[in-house]
Amino acid sequence: MKDILVKFSYAGNSLSLVVNAPNQALEFIKCSWRQSKPSANIKYLGDHWERSYGDLSWESGPSNRKAPWYMLISDGEKTQGFGVKTGTNSICYWQVETDSMELLMDTHSGGSGVLLGDRSLHAADIITIKNLVGENPFHTDIRFCKMMCEKPQLPAKPVYGINDWYFAYGNNSRELILETTRMMADLVTDWSNAPFSVIDMGWSAKPAKSNEEYCWGDDFTRGNEKFGDMSTVSSDIKKLGMQPGLWYRPLQANAKDNPKLLIPVRQDQKDIKERYLDPTIPENLKSISDTIQLYKTWGFKMVKHDFSSYDIFGRWGFEMDAQRTVEPWSFQDRTKTNAEIILKLYQTLRKAAGDIYLIGCNTFSHLSAGIFELNRIGDDTSGNEWARTLKMGVNTLGFRLPQHNNFYAADGDCVGLTTKVPWAKNKQWLELLAESSAPLFISAQPEALGLDQKESIKMSFAKAAKVQPLAEPLDWMSNPRPAEWKLNSRIVHFDW
Repeated sequence: MKDILVKFSYAGNSLSLVVNAPNQALEFIKCSWRQSKPSANIKYLGDHWERSYGDLSWESGPSNRKAPWYMLISDGEKTQGFGVKTGTNSICYWQVETDSMELLMDTHSGGSGVLLGDRSLHAADIITIKNLVGENPFHTDIRFCKMMCEKPQLPAKPVYGINDWYFAYGNNSRELILETTRMMADLVTDWSNAPFSVIDMGWSAKPAKSNEEYCWGDDFTRGNEKFGDMSTVSSDIKKLGMQPGLWYRPLQANAKDNPKLLIPVRQDQKDIKERYLDPTIPENLKSISDTIQLYKTWGFKMVKHDFSSYDIFGRWGFEMDAQRTVEPWSFQDRTKTNAEIILKLYQTLRKAAGDIYLIGCNTFSHLSAGIFELNRIGDDTSGNEWARTLKMGVNTLGFRLPQHNNFYAADGDCVGLTTKVPWAKNKQWLELLAESSAPLFISAQPEALGLDQKESIKMSFAKAAKVQPLAEPLDWMSNPRPAEWKLNSRIVHFDW
């Protein structure tokens, strides 16, 4: 196309793509490679934009479904992988057509094409893989993830602990947090690696004033009347032996924010009264940085930041297949791609956090890699219904474990241990997480803890505190909710 120049060059094991479009609003770049017609037994596996939503699986035959970031193609013996390196400056996806393999690099800024001006955009580094002799698809996937992310940001020790969300669901308090922390601390046996006690949503101060036009978010710089001084809460958790963690929604605007700092109201959100900060405005990034640093002064050792993908685009990952957001709209700064804007936000959080751990929740997976120690790889599990935990938890763990310790520590979400969920099911989910090598978080309702539950938690904490071999789903190519697993060199069949 006139005035658009695309350059390819080899850089090590990848094919680098750089684009110039000085006089055009650039929406996407499309690359296509001819492919021979696949055999009938070929299956395809893609990743997800941000969290997965219980929908990852090996699929037979080409489909219109997009494969964000990377794709594996396998007949069970021969496996190929096509992907882009993490930290890319465009939002990429792969798609298989009848006779071709296509890569699309989305370069929108908001819902409009990016205005690059005279600068060059390093859009992506394309990378491929083939299986080694005797290597199964799962281990090819692991090796591919290592190739896509050269420098992951990882925790110093295995991460485990507790979170109040799946039994309190925001109806929490200082007293409840300390009660559950004390109760669960009694079940810890390895204090050389202390667990975390993460306070989820419900701690922050409510809007100081009302406004009929907006539904203002919380003030995340102070605790509400149920919590009081958050540095005291942090100190009290430490006295019980656990490391304190805190939930935070960085882009939700509150009553103190100037309307000029907000993302414009999008066409599909006219009835939604929440407002969100524009991450391209330096003042907003400074405010986010200051808030994270405030949490450090309070003594918190982990921050779980949430909702940023939804707050930026107005859509969840499962709604992004056709396009990431509604068109057209733009941030205040239209010279950066959405991927660059997200990366800048993530890097701001990282720099402010310093040595405290960050968990990305509702964050773009491929852009989180190398920046956050942990990433929530699936949508919420549940303390109310087992079916949701099976769908969201078991599915995401089965298909995203190859990313664990290669992109980040892959958090499959909590065991919602409540009186509403059958213990026979939760006990198995607890066992899988504890021996998966991935982080283990438990949301334990005090009323749901009997002798059997306590003994299982004690054993699970002891395992999760130590480095474990990576669990392997053995039936993942035929079962979206893998039930046959290799855990610590033994085969385990789960009755989901």
